[in-house]
Amino acid sequence: MSTPPDNLPVYRVLTGPDDETFCRRVSETLALGYQLHGGPAVTFNGDRVIVAQALLWPTD
Repeated sequence: MSTPPDNLPVYRVLTGPDDETFCRRVSETLALGYQLHGGPAVTFNGDRVIVAQALLWPTD
């Protein structure tokens, strides 16, 4: 079984405003080899839309 690079955890949750920066963070994590785990969670904090996306390092 391979491990994530740079001592990153096997399970990650990225959160932040629903903007280009967040999308780039998710895209960069996918490019490292992580896989999406379910769909994003979305909420509104009264000012902006906030998203969360779980990602897993593949085990096979």
